[in-house]
Amino acid sequence: MRTSPRPAIGVTLDSEPPGGYAKQPWYALRENYCDVLAEAGGVPLALPHEPDLVEDYLARLDGLVITGGAFDIDPVLYGAGERHPTVRLKERRTRFEWAITEGALARDLPILGICGGQQLLNVVLGGSLIQHIPDAVPDALPHEQPNPRTEPGHEVLVEPGTLLHRLTRAERLLVNSAHHQAAETVGPSVVVSGRAPDGVIEAIEDPRRSFCLGVQWHPEYRIGAGDTAILEGFVAACRARRRGG
Repeated sequence: MRTSPRPAIGVTLDSEPPGGYAKQPWYALRENYCDVLAEAGGVPLALPHEPDLVEDYLARLDGLVITGGAFDIDPVLYGAGERHPTVRLKERRTRFEWAITEGALARDLPILGICGGQQLLNVVLGGSLIQHIPDAVPDALPHEQPNPRTEPGHEVLVEPGTLLHRLTRAERLLVNSAHHQAAETVGPSVVVSGRAPDGVIEAIEDPRRSFCLGVQWHPEYRIGAGDTAILEGFVAACRARRRGG
């Protein structure tokens, strides 16, 4: 049987405690994360939170998507002395995502961080986070938008010459917004490629890598053409990795 040319793309899962869907702990992932990757030509593979299996996962993957979720990264991981009262942790998920992100970076696998995944990517690359935007950013936009996630919440101003700009061919993007935290500082190799009009960092990338992009919004909803371009560009990078290009 001929090997499929479609790249295998790991997609991190969310996790929830007992209650709601099941009486035991359970994993969760919105369908549209996988739908858009499959439609762009990838094979999405959900990744349970098994830190001891990270190397086994990475040996089978051509790319990695770090998804979002209703939780936060422990501020200790970026050197913060205090934890804001709104911060909610999922320690096992973070431990797993940190390990697989480090491994993907070491292998130069294409990486796309989405919302909370962008925040984790930023911290792994040496940055820090704003723990609660309403308390830290004067006159901040409503980054937890009141309207549905299928609609735009605000603009993102795209930095010319960046990967994000090359992918979207746009100076401004309309995006949805569902976060109370954001990147505050970035690591020495990281470029800020998008900001909201209030100055909040909305996109980061590492130009040393073949494809390493984090966006604070949710392109899997495909609010506009820019979202589709990001996803297709990411899957194309994964396909090139699979072919050894």
